[in-house]
Amino acid sequence: MEDRDSRRWGQKGTAGATFAGLLEFEHVSKRFGRTAAVQDVSLTLEPGEIACLLGPSGCGKTTLLRIAAGIERPDSGRLLFDGQEMAGPSRFVPPEKRNIGLMFQDFALFPHLSIIDNVAFGLKNLPREEALKIARHALERVGLARYAANYPHHLSGGEQQRVALARAVVPRPQVMLMDEPFSGLDQRLRESVRAETLTLLRETRASCLLVTHDPVEAMGLADRIFLMRQGNLVQSGTPEQLYRHPADAAAARFFSDTNEVKGLVQGSAVVTPLGRFPLPRGGNGREALVLIRPQGLKRAAEGEGIEGLVTEARFQGDDVKCTVLFNGLEEPLTALIHSRSAPSRGNAAWFRIDPEHVFVFDSATSQPIS
Repeated sequence: MEDRDSRRWGQKGTAGATFAGLLEFEHVSKRFGRTAAVQDVSLTLEPGEIACLLGPSGCGKTTLLRIAAGIERPDSGRLLFDGQEMAGPSRFVPPEKRNIGLMFQDFALFPHLSIIDNVAFGLKNLPREEALKIARHALERVGLARYAANYPHHLSGGEQQRVALARAVVPRPQVMLMDEPFSGLDQRLRESVRAETLTLLRETRASCLLVTHDPVEAMGLADRIFLMRQGNLVQSGTPEQLYRHPADAAAARFFSDTNEVKGLVQGSAVVTPLGRFPLPRGGNGREALVLIRPQGLKRAAEGEGIEGLVTEARFQGDDVKCTVLFNGLEEPLTALIHSRSAPSRGNAAWFRIDPEHVFVFDSATSQPIS
């Protein structure tokens, strides 16, 4: 079945368009026993926007999605859809009346229904012939029309994922909710299915809120990212904003590996064994935490920059992952160097630090020093 998954999907331009919805969370909170799953979260999904709820397991992102779907009720706060209250102190609208498409990581296909009947399941208000025509059209779009008469157990995981996507979009929902929809696919298949899903979502013009724990996936899919941690909304913005301007040290660590170096604020810079890093404002005596992404350590010409001893060098294709010891540091740092210019293990080499990959935080609060 793997060769079927690797084929291109159906022709573009066949997805039905709809009017995108505006989804708003206003000070939403939800507890399960003594555990606060979501705490006073406010966010807005704009019409036609593709946004990701991003964070580690247990941070509250799936709970927010279930509140949007109507599967859970908030303990406080409100959920609004195009300005109308869907859940709140005075009203609760059941899931089937919200014009929201749902797609979860286990696909939830009906094993006793054929593929085309699975896709047509949400079109019961239409005559059967019309519903089957629309369902077949959706299967063509995801490249599975010839398996319409098959059953879910006949298909691979990637094919089942596409069927679930087709079923979710055929009712033309104004908002699509997707919970880790690609987590069960292998890496190669995940990338291709993810790209085609993004294309289909753009064609339908539905607003989409997608849950993921993968920052690379979020940056590749989202117009905007909502970063969650321990039930709280930590930061929101475009992928570039969150990557280049993390709200705190934990946010910086979440988006990539980091090297951590301690320093001391002196005047308008942080002084470390690797050199001085400028600050927007001056100060004295504060301890600082400097985070440097591995790609921020660049190879320099001999005699320029900082000398270090390469204790390990692992080839990774385009890059070589180097472990480097520098004078004044107790722990080695990790550097990602292009394979054409990477040093060899056991040799000394010179490095410079790209300031775009350097973040300075207060050691006590983990907040940016400004």
